Amino acid sequence: MFRFLFVLFIIIPIIEIALLIQVSKVIGGFSTIALVIITAILGAKMVKQQGMSALQKAQTQMAEGQMPAKELFTGICVIIAGVLLLTPGIMTDVFGLLLLTPVIRNKLAAGLASQATVRMSAGMQQGGSPFTQHSQTEADPHQVNKPTIIDGEFERKD
Repeated sequence: MFRFLFVLFIIIPIIEIALLIQVSKVIGGFSTIALVIITAILGAKMVKQQGMSALQKAQTQMAEGQMPAKELFTGICVIIAGVLLLTPGIMTDVFGLLLLTPVIRNKLAAGLASQATVRMSAGMQQGGSPFTQHSQTEADPHQVNKPTIIDGEFERKD
């Protein structure tokens, strides 16, 4: 976790500053600032459009009784893209725009789904699913079988 935070707060800003300096040498300082502002404005519009679309699709699927997994993943990607696009810099803008591209999102979703499938199947081979029921003989011997008691007070107000 520390390495991730180190990269997030130290390495990425250094790379962004270096890229902004290099771009400003090529196209000029004011043009570089304008580029960052324009990508933030266009990114915010794209995030709003795609976010609303994902929300509508998710609501439609939930109304039909289906789980909107793809739309939820799209929503998460759109939120991350929005944060990246509003962060000043060129590298973050490129990654943000890539996350707004449906083809890239679909490939990312497929890759994450395959990783989740591999991890779930490996976990089932090692110790079974945590959702399976165990018989009394398989129970932990250190665990005391106590009945569930819920204590509370009730007052009726009419």
